Amino acid sequence: MFDEPTSPRVAMLLRRILDDTEAAVGVLDIELRYRYVNPTLARMNGVPAGDHIGRTIAEIVPDIDAGEDVMRRVLKDGRPREIVSSGHTRAESPLERRYWHGAYHRLEAPDGAVLGVVGILLEISAAREQQRALEQARERLALLDAAATRIGTTLDMDTTCGELADFLVSRIADVATVEVFPQTGSTRRPGGGVLRLRRAAMASVPELREAVRRFGPPGSYVDYQPGSTIPRCLETRLPVIENLLADEELGRSAPHPDRVAAYRKLGIHSALVVPLTARDHDVGTVTLIRAGNSPAFGEEDSVVALDLAGRAAISLDNARRYTAEHNAVVELQRAMLAEPGRPHPDVDIAHRYRPAGRRVLVGGDWFEIVALPGGRTLMAVGDVMGHGLEAAVEMSRYQAMLRVAASEHLPPDRILERMDVLLGQVGVQRPATCVIAIADPADGTCLYASAGHLPPAVVAPDGAVVLVPVPPGPPLGMGFGGYETMAAPCRAGHTLLLYTDGLVERRSEDIDASLSRLTGLRLTGRESTEQLLDRLLDDVAPSDAEDDFAVLAARVTRMSPPDEHPRRDAR
Repeated sequence: MFDEPTSPRVAMLLRRILDDTEAAVGVLDIELRYRYVNPTLARMNGVPAGDHIGRTIAEIVPDIDAGEDVMRRVLKDGRPREIVSSGHTRAESPLERRYWHGAYHRLEAPDGAVLGVVGILLEISAAREQQRALEQARERLALLDAAATRIGTTLDMDTTCGELADFLVSRIADVATVEVFPQTGSTRRPGGGVLRLRRAAMASVPELREAVRRFGPPGSYVDYQPGSTIPRCLETRLPVIENLLADEELGRSAPHPDRVAAYRKLGIHSALVVPLTARDHDVGTVTLIRAGNSPAFGEEDSVVALDLAGRAAISLDNARRYTAEHNAVVELQRAMLAEPGRPHPDVDIAHRYRPAGRRVLVGGDWFEIVALPGGRTLMAVGDVMGHGLEAAVEMSRYQAMLRVAASEHLPPDRILERMDVLLGQVGVQRPATCVIAIADPADGTCLYASAGHLPPAVVAPDGAVVLVPVPPGPPLGMGFGGYETMAAPCRAGHTLLLYTDGLVERRSEDIDASLSRLTGLRLTGRESTEQLLDRLLDDVAPSDAEDDFAVLAARVTRMSPPDEHPRRDAR
């Protein structure tokens, strides 16, 4: 039945195939006017098939670039070609833009005469939307990866806010400001009155930098009128986009209506405000602005800004929590160390405590002084392992146990043994190092014992610094025991230094190198103990210490006669 290609049966079969196929098929003559349109193409274009005949593509679907130049090349040389076109037909579609993949073939008569072009189209809008969504997802992930390395590098709130603002300006905004609640940990909602926020950071493109600072530089407080954009954003915890507002609308959205003229002068035309919310706490807001020739903000910008703000909000909330705990621990530690015991008059003592830099939580460094019978003075310095409030609380237990053990008038090794037992009974959670020195001006000796602590140092009157090689036992709180008392001369005019590792230790070097730096100092041993500590801290202690430290300086000012103080033998 296929003997004659032009037979009515063949024509009918071909027509049925063309009518039933999901591909859009059209035949155009050499003037590129429609001669045939199958039902699929008619539905695609939103125009009845008969209305296509004799008309050009541009007349039927003017909003599509169908590639007429490509068709003319096909007519000229006979080589089939493919094309991707996009736009909108007359058919209704929810898509922002539609896409088609097409193939053009030249149509020839049996004698070789050129009759026109056959176009076959398949809509690929869904595939293109999926590809676009994947590309946007990749771009967003890449953006978030970049943000992870640039935002939240410290536990300082204003630094984190500045990093966020700088990053946003480098990627999606002309101006970015970050405002936070003045109250730490505030979760209040703006009510009927003015909302006051603190501007923690501001960043902008160079050409707007000086102008926008007039609206409030970082560190200033900004009052927002009721119903303006930022209070509305905080009420809903949703992004707010405002593009090309009229003056009246802009006056209601701005912090205050008098800002409108300044905004217009700078060419500000688009704003995006997103909330900073972490763990169900309102931290503040981020405002992004575009001006001049920059495009208006869209929904995709809103999604990106919300992702970045969400990540930054976690860092900011962590910074708030850290700052609150850091300040609480510092105050607790200072309160505990504010009133150490008093030495005997024959011993001059000075002490210092310095918390770690803002990047590190305070630890459990401590010192204590106890006047013992017989003119002897006990001095101790300790370091509870770990950081934070728990370490500071544990520190108070070690101080209390030392006072209890010292009241029993034991030698240093027995004091440490007694402390270790008592601490085991109360169930301390954190071990600690400790060094004890008992100065006895009457017989010119000093007794030492160490629980895993760094060795004491002695500063001679000529300023030379020498370490005292006290045998280190195990840290306290572990129940091992095994401490040893060592005796050394206690000479008038020499200064004893007891300290925790934060004074000398550096993460980048071996502890032996740290101790060598201490013994390499040339201090002025004839200064007062207060002056000596000031000089020591200037020469040794870093300005932004990686760990907190305590240091105690003790100097025997005169040697007491043996019968001046009643003695009580150590048991």
